[in-house]
Amino acid sequence: MTDPLIDPLATLGFARSRLLRHSSEQPESAVPAFSPDARVVVLAGDRLVLRAAGSVLSTAVLDPAALDGTEPTARIFLGTLDGRPVFAGRLDPDAVPALEAQGLAAQDLRSIATEGAVEPEELGLLATAKSMLDWHARHGFCANCGAPTAVEAGGFRRACPACGAHHFPRTDPVVIMLVRRGDTCLLGRGAHFKEGMYSCLAGFLEPGETIEAAVAREVYEETRVRVGDVTYLASQPWPFPSSLMIGCLAEGLDEAIVTDPAELADARWFDRESVRLMLERRHPENLFAPPPMAIAHTLMRAFLDEAR
Repeated sequence: MTDPLIDPLATLGFARSRLLRHSSEQPESAVPAFSPDARVVVLAGDRLVLRAAGSVLSTAVLDPAALDGTEPTARIFLGTLDGRPVFAGRLDPDAVPALEAQGLAAQDLRSIATEGAVEPEELGLLATAKSMLDWHARHGFCANCGAPTAVEAGGFRRACPACGAHHFPRTDPVVIMLVRRGDTCLLGRGAHFKEGMYSCLAGFLEPGETIEAAVAREVYEETRVRVGDVTYLASQPWPFPSSLMIGCLAEGLDEAIVTDPAELADARWFDRESVRLMLERRHPENLFAPPPMAIAHTLMRAFLDEAR
């Protein structure tokens, strides 16, 4: 197993998947029938249905028979896993008690990732399933003419029979950055954060904007700190509902911080020892970092590794 102290990307949630993905480029004939040999990922409200897969780990990739005849709606074809077709579908949240009576469980994806409830390679598949199902739930009507749309390509495309427009699943890019200045880095906390948690600054990439420009704009808007060089480190799918976190390191040009209360509750420069204590949850002020599955944790660890 990869040592996360050597490779911090090893702990990144949703970034690993063994799914051989389907796509809108493949013909309709490539979409298999839903059969007893298939596997299914089921979202009930905002929770995934799980079954125990061993003494410790669970899985959300289910045999259809495990649902005891309950038929998911909005079923879409994700691709294949170990040679078996994998579908994703929705259930009404009211179906959960009956499934729990059969020995299944329901848990939100964020908790599944944070607690390591499933294999790391399964998290990427679950992120795909949740993002796709959420997109279908929000895009039943044509953005061009307003008519109801139909599912095509196994769910990787929706088509409008009225105007002929095609609509494809979307991903919203988000820049998340650790700003360095000498031996310190800039971290902030939103008003909605857990008490004591500090993280990297982040914001959505806007139309017509480069990654570097988005990093500079977001940092300045939130702290009035200007940044110079920006370098890319890693990315992370973030299926809440369908973002891609683009992790960057940036050089801070200013020391003074002026926070906008509408953006941040607080922001500070932290030295490496403080960051290490936050990652280890041993900071004297009870400050702490996001969990290892979050890309902010990876960025903070990369800041520590620079000093080695």
